[in-house]
This record gives sequence, structure tokens and C-alpha cells, in this order.
Amino acid sequence: MAESDPAELAQAARKYWSAEGYTAGGVIREVDYASQSGGLDPSLAGIKIVDTDTHIVEPPTLFTDRAPAALKGKVPYVKRDADGVDRWYIGDRNCGTLGGNVIRKDNNKLLGRLAFPTLDEAHAGGHEIAPRLAAMDDMGVHAQICFQNSGITQAGTLMSLGDRDLALAIMKMYNDFNADWQNESGNRLFPMAHLPFWDKAEMEKEARRCIDMGLKGFVLPDTPERVGVPSFNHDYWTGFLEMCDATGTPLNFHLNAAMDPNTLTWEGFQFEQTLSVVATMFSIGNAATLGNWMVSGRLDQHPGLKIGLIESGMGWIPFAVEALEHQFQEMLPSKRDVLKKQPWDYFRDHFMCTFWFEKVAPKLLLETIGVDNVMFETDFPHPTSLYPGVQAHIVDVLGGYDHAIKKKVLQDNASRFYNLGL
Repeated sequence: MAESDPAELAQAARKYWSAEGYTAGGVIREVDYASQSGGLDPSLAGIKIVDTDTHIVEPPTLFTDRAPAALKGKVPYVKRDADGVDRWYIGDRNCGTLGGNVIRKDNNKLLGRLAFPTLDEAHAGGHEIAPRLAAMDDMGVHAQICFQNSGITQAGTLMSLGDRDLALAIMKMYNDFNADWQNESGNRLFPMAHLPFWDKAEMEKEARRCIDMGLKGFVLPDTPERVGVPSFNHDYWTGFLEMCDATGTPLNFHLNAAMDPNTLTWEGFQFEQTLSVVATMFSIGNAATLGNWMVSGRLDQHPGLKIGLIESGMGWIPFAVEALEHQFQEMLPSKRDVLKKQPWDYFRDHFMCTFWFEKVAPKLLLETIGVDNVMFETDFPHPTSLYPGVQAHIVDVLGGYDHAIKKKVLQDNASRFYNLGL
């Protein structure tokens, strides 16, 4: 593994979800579920909506059920602590909470917090397939792209173990779980794979295994150098990127985890105030991810590479790309032999963005950004997820477009990007 501070990595993993988000408080929003669960709106008939950003709460026995006998006592497990919060542990090491799920088992929604303290209180669709599919049917969603929820499979967690074989085994168990969920859901749930990117050879082997298992994409860090791995500029990544280029397997950058927006908020704020600003800045931070790939030359080296900017919205895209267009002219004349295209061309050839709560951007900016480069999401069951009212929101923001454009944004773009075959 790459050289890094295990204590620092472990601390970062524990903070993956702020402990304050699980304390008492928040407000329950009463949901009239009967009026919000009518399935697909008639105006969208014939469209299989693909929700491109949702989250799976990793089941408590995910690893203990899959571990060989020799690892049973070493793999992650869930324990309810004295404060009444369910958390992941490896041995006696606290690895943080189970992540976000603000949909209560009675379909009401928790506001102002990250999740209920225990799994028992939350909607079973977070961690079980059958109730998840039922919730999707009620929302009028055909398929979901699914991302991790806790920090238990994050590089910081696994690299801090100091046990190369165990870290790799945990990662493989997680990807096996993802493949099983995809199959058991009847190809309606598509979890994204994680990789042991701290080891180049193992990363490439696991990437190939995941592609061969039929998993539809990878989740990567914005700046792997933060955990002691060479940046995407380095040849370390070339073999993996060539594999993704050749197979059409997309890379997903979910928010921009490289930045710490907490440093931008005022002192003295309560949790809810800080979180409101932090969540916004995490999303807009993906402008840095967009820019890094555009100026790197990697997109010229790998012309088929597909990159998803996930849970980040779409409204900031025109400003960011236009700013990069200006900077390409003002700051990068020496790179014109490397960078063969302009930022708008790079964006349209390589990137996808997603929207959920926005109204202005899907109504007014869709054609500027590109009807082939936008996908829809709900962020279910996370805080600020588009729940309830999924169908009403879609009808509102896309109602001014013809059926063919609606189908592109809600189905075809995601199907093409993730190779779903819809």
C-alpha cells in the first residue's frame, strides 16, 4: 500500500458522516404517501426512468455473511453504541455510522439530520431489495444507480487497517454484494463498484473482475493523492483508464470529497446551518473535478472515457465550462499541442451531470448544457433527497419539452452512459 498516516486515515473515515447528524432533534415531515405513490405520470408513458444517484445502506451482515471462516472475526460488523447509534466496527475500531437514511419506516421524512440513529427506525428500502423496489414502483422509477452509504469501504478506512490482504478481501466482498444486488433486483438496482486503488496491480485485477461480473461503473476519489496514491496525471492510472475507455465503463465522481467546505462556514452556526452551506459547496466543488480532467490531457489520451459528475446538480455547468473556455485562451497557450479540444467539446464528449431539486436549470439551461449530457436523480434516501413528489417535480421541470427529450434525460442518457441496454 502507499505510504500514509493510518491514524489520520482512520479519523477521516470516522468523520465520513458527521456524528452531529445522528443526535436528537430534527423535524419529521408528515408525508401523504397515498397521494405521492401513484407511479409513473401518464405524460411520461413509455419512459423507463433511471434514477442516477441513490444510496444503499450496507446491510449489517454484509461482510460477516460473506467472510471465509479465517476472516469472520476480522471483517466489519455493526454494533449499537451506548449513545443508541448504530455504527460500523472492525475489531474494536469505530469506523463511523451507517450513513444517511432520512426516510422513516412509516414513509415520513426526517429534516435537519442525516439519518435516524438506528437502522430499525429507517425505511427498509435503504438496505433490503424488496421494499426498495416497491418504493421505486411507487415513485415511478424503473432503475436506480446506487452508491455507497457509509465510509466502511472508503480507502481511508481500509488503508488504515495495516493489513493488505484483509483490506482487499473486504473490497471484494463489497463488490460481490453489489453484483448480487444487481442480479437479485432483476437488473433494476445497479450498485457502483469500489476499487483497491492503493495497489495498482490489484486495482486493475479487481476492475476487470467487476466488469466481467457485469457491474456498470466505478466510484473514484477526486484527488487520490490525499491518501498517498499518485494523481490521475501519473502513469499509475493509465492501464485502468485504458480498460475503462476500451469497455465503455464510466467513472463516477460523487460530489467533490477532496475539499472541506466546513472551513468556509461561519463560526457559531448550529449543525443545520453549517450543513446547508456545506452540502451546496460539495456539489459546486465538482467544478474542480471537471476542470482537472479537462486540463490534464487525459481526455485526449482516452477519447472514449466517460465521467459522471454525480449528486452535483447542473445549473453551475455553463458558468464553469465558460470560465474554462476563457482560461484555455488566457492561461494555456503552451498546452495547445496536448489539449486538442475546447472545454465545451470535452464536456459534451466525455461528461454527464445530474439534477434533482433544481427548477431553473432543467427548465432554462437544458439545451445550453446539452440534452445528451444530463441525467435525473433523486438521491434516495439521503438528506435533501427528492422525496416526496418525484413525479410532480419531473412534470414541472421537463413539461415544456417534447416526449423525445424527456426520454433522453430520464432514460436514454443513463442507459447509454451506464450500458444498461434499456
